[in-house]
Amino acid sequence: MADWIYVDNSNVFIEGKRVSAVRQGMALDIWDAMANRILDNTYRMSFGKLYTFVAGNDPKDTSRAMLFGSRPPENDAIWEFAKRAGFEVITHDRNASNKEKKIDTGIVAELTRDAYRNAKQGDVFTIVSGDIDYVPAIENLIKDGFQVDVVFWDHAGKELREACSNFISLNPHLDALRP
Repeated sequence: MADWIYVDNSNVFIEGKRVSAVRQGMALDIWDAMANRILDNTYRMSFGKLYTFVAGNDPKDTSRAMLFGSRPPENDAIWEFAKRAGFEVITHDRNASNKEKKIDTGIVAELTRDAYRNAKQGDVFTIVSGDIDYVPAIENLIKDGFQVDVVFWDHAGKELREACSNFISLNPHLDALRP
């Protein structure tokens, strides 16, 4: 069984900072952290540990692991760390308002292309994001016989958690994912 992994870097990292803020007592709960933009800016996540958590220890079992994000400053080595951890990195420029764009649609495009061109019956697709924008793609893939798992923090969108084959919470692993 092959694994196809698609990670929304900003989504998992920023929301991890919110979960950490709650754990550190900086926010009452996740909803307080979201409403008041409270983040634990000391929280860091290891790409290698995230990769191992999602893909396992044997790279041969993973057909593709992609990490999507916004293009960082030229002196930022973040994507090199991700590549060394085993991810294929896709970056897009931010728009004129400095907003991240093309990440969700990029993930859906690659996910569906891989499903219908490269995957075999019984393959497992994993999305690491909590965004409900993925629900239509997940529903279609499941209707077509694929397993689609979502790995994210507990506050992932309810529709997303209900649409996927399995929801795996990162919350119990917050500290284990640190470098």
